[in-house]
Amino acid sequence: MKRIAKVSGAGSLLLMMACSFSFISFHAATRLGAFAPLAPRPDFAGLYRDGPHLEVDTRREGDSLRFYLHLPAPARLGPGHPLRIAAWPNYDAKLPVWQDSVPRRQQHPRPDADGVRLNFCVAAARLPAGTVFSIHTGPAEGSDDYQDPATTAWLRLTEAVLARPFVLTDSVGQPLLRRYVQANEIFGVDSYGLYQPVRWKRYAVNPLAALPPMSNPAALPAGPGCCPCSTRPKPAPASRCALPSPACTPCAWGCRRHGAAHAGSHGHGPGYPALTTAAELIEPLRYLTTSLERQRLTDAPDPKRAVDKFWLNIAQDNQALAKDLIRRYYGRVTAANRLFAAHKAGWLTDRGLLYVVLGPPPSVRRLPNGEERWYYPDGSLGGGPVTYTFRPRPSTFAPDYYELVRRPEYELLWYAAVEKWRTPPTALTGPNVPTAPHDR
Repeated sequence: MKRIAKVSGAGSLLLMMACSFSFISFHAATRLGAFAPLAPRPDFAGLYRDGPHLEVDTRREGDSLRFYLHLPAPARLGPGHPLRIAAWPNYDAKLPVWQDSVPRRQQHPRPDADGVRLNFCVAAARLPAGTVFSIHTGPAEGSDDYQDPATTAWLRLTEAVLARPFVLTDSVGQPLLRRYVQANEIFGVDSYGLYQPVRWKRYAVNPLAALPPMSNPAALPAGPGCCPCSTRPKPAPASRCALPSPACTPCAWGCRRHGAAHAGSHGHGPGYPALTTAAELIEPLRYLTTSLERQRLTDAPDPKRAVDKFWLNIAQDNQALAKDLIRRYYGRVTAANRLFAAHKAGWLTDRGLLYVVLGPPPSVRRLPNGEERWYYPDGSLGGGPVTYTFRPRPSTFAPDYYELVRRPEYELLWYAAVEKWRTPPTALTGPNVPTAPHDR
C-alpha cells in the first residue's frame, strides 16, 4: 500500500504539472503570445490589388461578435489551410494580443457560385474597442508579410462595429458584405435579438472630387452635412426595400439601441462599381483634363464616341495603345470604387485619386496613430522614392475615410504623372508611367 501510495502521489504530481503546463502555455500563446515568433510588420499593399477579395462583415450577438466571411473561388479550407484569427493592439504591432484558429465545425461553411461563405463567433470580452482583428485562410507556411487579398482581411474594431446588432442582406437573406448598395437593388436588414425600429435616411451630399496632392488644405471642401431629404421606418425585420435613385446619397441606416445610431450603407448608381454611361466615363477624366475639355466631351453629339476619340488622340491614332490606356485607366477607377467606397464613389476620394493616377501603391504601412503611408519607390522626378501620408477622418457616413496630407512639393510630381497619361507614346518609361500593378 505504501508503494502504491507513492506511485499515486507521483502520478498526481505529474498530472498537476501537466495541467499547469497546459494552462500556462495556453495563456502565454493566446493571450500574451510569448511562444509565438515576432511577426514582421505587414505590408498592406497586397490588399489594394485589383481582384477577388476576402469579404468580411460583423454583427453583435449578445456577449459575442459574429464574423461573416465570403472566400472567393477557388476557396481552400481544411488541412493545410486553417482559418487563423488574431487580435492586435494596432496595425503595426509585431506581437498579437492573442491568436487562435477556428475549428472546422465552428465555421459553418456554405458553398455558393462564387466561393464559400463562413461565419463564426468570438467572445466580445476578447475584443476591446480599438483592437485590430486579422483573418487569414492561406497555407500555414505562407508569408505573413505579404497580404493576399483573397485569403487575408484586417478589420479595426471600433465601438460602432462592436455594438452594431445588424447586417445588411441581399434579396435572399445573405449578408451583403459591402458598404454600398446600388440603385433599385433589393436588400434588407437582419437584426439580432428583439425587434427594434430601424429607420433610414438619405442625405444630400455633393460628390466633390479629390483635389490634387499639392492643393492648399484650406481650400478643401467640408465633409458631408446632415441634411436629410427623406426618412422612414423599416416596418418589419423580414421586409425588403430598395433605394429608388442614387441622386440623393449616401443612405445612412440607423438601428436605434441605447440611444445610438449605427451607420449602414451608401447608395450608388445601378452599375457601381463599374462605369456604364458616357457621363460616368467623362467624370473621372477630371484628373487628367481641363474643365473646358470635359465640357466639350459632355456637349458632343455622341459623348461615348467623343471619349474614345479623346484617348485615340492621346495615343496618336494608335488603336492598340488607346485601348490599353482605356483599359488601364478605367480599370483603376473601377477598382478604386470597390476599395474606397465612402459617402462618395471610391475614385472621388483622396486614396482613389492617387490609385487612379499613380497606380496601386507598391508598399503600404499602417501606423499605430492610424495613419496610412503609401510608398512609391521610383515616384520622384529623379526616379527616387516618394511617400504619401493619409490620416483617418472617420464619420458616420464614412467610418474608413482617409484624407491625404497635401504638400506643395508634390506639384511637379503630380504634373509629371498626369503628363505620362497625356503623352504615352513618348513617355513610356521612367517614374509614374501608367503601367499595370506588378504581381507579387
